[in-house]
Amino acid sequence: MTPAPLPEGLPIIPPRDSDSHKGTFGRALLVGGSLGMPGSISLSGRACLKGGAGLVTLAVPDAIINTVANFEAAYMTLSLATDRDGRIPFHAKACLQEKLDQATCLGIGPGLGQSRGLTLLLSELYETFPRAMLIDADGLNLLAQSTCPLANAAGERIVTPHLGEFRRLVGKPHLEISAAKEAAIQLAAEQKVVVVLKGPQTLVTDGERQWHNPTGNPGLATGGSGDVLTGLITALLAQSLSAYDAAVLGVFLHGLAADIAVKQTSQPGLTATDLLDFLEDAWCDYSSRL
Repeated sequence: MTPAPLPEGLPIIPPRDSDSHKGTFGRALLVGGSLGMPGSISLSGRACLKGGAGLVTLAVPDAIINTVANFEAAYMTLSLATDRDGRIPFHAKACLQEKLDQATCLGIGPGLGQSRGLTLLLSELYETFPRAMLIDADGLNLLAQSTCPLANAAGERIVTPHLGEFRRLVGKPHLEISAAKEAAIQLAAEQKVVVVLKGPQTLVTDGERQWHNPTGNPGLATGGSGDVLTGLITALLAQSLSAYDAAVLGVFLHGLAADIAVKQTSQPGLTATDLLDFLEDAWCDYSSRL
């Protein structure tokens, strides 16, 4: 049976050259986690590996470093200071700087928590990190505390809010999904960022282009699935896709993995760790249709 064609507008990743090495596929840096919340960033890290990044480093508070390191042997970890509430303090940026200088791209937010120091840290990274950066989860809530949350980006930026996070980001607590999609397009155009508005038929937009994802199902409505998406899109950024293309392909593969998974599991029983197991099947399905 001939595979169905890929949806129009989906980015195409060519086959890997035979002389490729791990440096060919980028150095992804993920920052997140806090005391009691080691799982989110760990899911992102494993998803980043399964998304094809060559080298993946997770920078997390030292209070959770062992838990995060034990989740996956194939990524590296960087131990940062932990403040009295179990979160990364602002002064940890000094320890983080060498990895920031080496990183092809940056993903930040899963399990991060919220504090004044983290607000300052995220704002500084948003305005100074010169390469592609994805902000999700607590990172979005920290940005939302600024007067102009998405202004002054130093490089390509992707934000990946669900409806509640998007409402906070734009300061409109009662925004419905149809209006939110229009607002997302406008926000992306005004601030020159890529917005991934998560939900049924997730919208990806850079203000000029819009992609409505045809994959995915209600099984994705489970804790941790967004963290998997964060790692997957960050992996594609590491492989030199543009912010828009990385977001589109990441959303498509993420939903496709869920569609394949529920054929063997169930929508109610699907977990984020299950989703990780089916990312390889999603890649194979995608590759078979090239």
